[in-house]
Amino acid sequence: MTTVEAFVPAKVNLTLHVTGQRDDGYHTLDSLAMFADIGDRMTITMPGDYKLTVEGPMAEGVPGDESNLVLRAARMMRINADIRLEKHLPNAAGLGGGSGDAAATLRVLSGFSGKPVPGDGIELGADVPLCLQSEAARVTGIGDTVTPVPNLPPLHAVLVNPRLPVLTAEVFKRLKHKVNRPMPDEIPAFDTSAELIAWLRGMRNDLQEPAIEAEPVIRQVFETLEKTPGCQLARMSGSGGTCFGIYKDAETAGSAAGRLQESFPSWWVQATRLNGPYRSA
Repeated sequence: MTTVEAFVPAKVNLTLHVTGQRDDGYHTLDSLAMFADIGDRMTITMPGDYKLTVEGPMAEGVPGDESNLVLRAARMMRINADIRLEKHLPNAAGLGGGSGDAAATLRVLSGFSGKPVPGDGIELGADVPLCLQSEAARVTGIGDTVTPVPNLPPLHAVLVNPRLPVLTAEVFKRLKHKVNRPMPDEIPAFDTSAELIAWLRGMRNDLQEPAIEAEPVIRQVFETLEKTPGCQLARMSGSGGTCFGIYKDAETAGSAAGRLQESFPSWWVQATRLNGPYRSA
């Protein structure tokens, strides 16, 4: 019997441009994403009874049956395992939590068995190919083309979610313009975080307004973040409803997180570092 522990970092879409819609209904995207030093944790024991246990501070509402991508990933690898998922990321939050958990399951079971992961995992979800790599990358197509973007400077951020799941299908349904400009062909090299932040200000998340229309509280989250002292950029991640603010250093980000936790105790608020070393605990 073998037990493996895995850390599943939160994914943050710094940009998300919707560039079109295919005949099969899938939307094409152009996104720059980073990973945070906060996330879920998993313990996978092999062989097992093909069982999933979900616990942790954000476990409420997360299914423990076959609808969970973790069990679907295990079934894809054809390996029975006992999996304990410790949820720290909110559900349906635009942070790639479910996709990241599935990707971690694929990686661990592949390493244990020596079997390659079938395909790129896209059939489990648009974020799975990105989460399989878990490094800063540009994502295009329907999520199936992942191009690492090395040497991006780290960013200090605060993630805020109103603890309200946002359904991706509902957000896309409200998207009025399906064909929008992609990012520039080449992402520049950035010597400093300030240069990266300045460049990001010229980019977009095309799903932000549709998500606000679907769940108006996201606008309150976004505008509240914008007003925190030292916030240099505020934007929504993915299809929502998590928004992020970027700050010049960890101290400023930590101070902003503290203010938000005090003012909005019902919100999920976390200071984090993007593109930095993952926390070990």
